[in-house]
Amino acid sequence: MEKKVNPLAYTALADALSLIFWYKKTLARFLRAALREYPELLVGLDLENDAKRDTAGALVAKLSGNERRYQDVTISLMIEIANMKSFRELEQLEDSQWIQRARNAVQDLKGLTQQNRRLVEEQSRFREELAEAVEKAENGNATRRALEALKEDFLVLISSTDPQARGRKFESFLNELFALFDLYPRAAYSLDREQIDGAFTFDTDDYILEAKWLKGPVSREQLDTFAKKVERKGRNALGLYVSVNGFTSDGLEEYKSASPFITMDGSDIFVVIDARVPLTDLFSRKKRHVNETGSCSFPATLMLSE
Repeated sequence: MEKKVNPLAYTALADALSLIFWYKKTLARFLRAALREYPELLVGLDLENDAKRDTAGALVAKLSGNERRYQDVTISLMIEIANMKSFRELEQLEDSQWIQRARNAVQDLKGLTQQNRRLVEEQSRFREELAEAVEKAENGNATRRALEALKEDFLVLISSTDPQARGRKFESFLNELFALFDLYPRAAYSLDREQIDGAFTFDTDDYILEAKWLKGPVSREQLDTFAKKVERKGRNALGLYVSVNGFTSDGLEEYKSASPFITMDGSDIFVVIDARVPLTDLFSRKKRHVNETGSCSFPATLMLSE
């Protein structure tokens, strides 16, 4: 059986699919239209709920796993994406890094699709390479691999001796983490008389973010200031206060029975990036906990024994 699709092109296609759209529903519409003659490719894919990386990885696994049947549609999909020049959803974002990533991914795919394809002289070697690529696509979890990379980044931040540089990189780290779980993070912004470290959307609610990496825990006074920020926002706005080194006991006590925000500390972060609890599951529990008890704090470790 002759093969013409470079295994690297499959990887480039998965990367591009996960980056060219900001919202899962837009990716779903695109795939349904592009693959309308091959509906079986979408069977088993949870387009509405799975992370875009996982959706793209699962689809590419199906395409590469049966190249004889799907080679034409695969190449057509690659060419269509490689020719994309406009990314409307990404152009609306304040943070330009996402549109640049999409452009880079499309450019990488374009380079591979434009290469002159030739028959592989050593069929056995090609089959081994293709089998390895298919195995990685089928068995590998794209989100888990991304979490492993974030875990490495977090460990580097822990060893950093430059607090200012660490603080800037920490905001970027959180954006990467939130984007991985499709929480649509927005970069830091300024309002009259206040600075917002960022924002994101989860479970139809909008959250404003405060992120601190201090030598010690965040104090009650700092929590008071953040609570006022949240309360000044829209009716459905909530808050997330991330403090790597936790919070003082009097601060947690103050927001034990009524809180407009939830909290997250370094232990919570590590449980997530160690792939023991998905971030979205953790936020669901924290949100339910604050709604039921009023307490801003629900440690991720409590979910490990359930």
